[in-house]
Amino acid sequence: MNKSKRSFRRRLPPIGSRDQIDHKNMSSISQFISERGKILSGRVSRLTPKQQRLMTIAIKRARIPSSSPFLNNDN
Repeated sequence: MNKSKRSFRRRLPPIGSRDQIDHKNMSSISQFISERGKILSGRVSRLTPKQQRLMTIAIKRARIPSSSPFLNNDN
């Protein structure tokens, strides 16, 4: 069997390398939280490993002063 060769191009991460990830910026953080309030994985969010670590810390910091909910109970 001969497999066809496809060119593979990795999609760019949604956050630029110069963009700051901050717990106060809820508009950027909300893209990386699921409907249930869970943090999306790096594969789903397409973040680099370093960006994923920073985003996780920012989301957890935003949850403490109730900027972001721990759970989304809007049923």
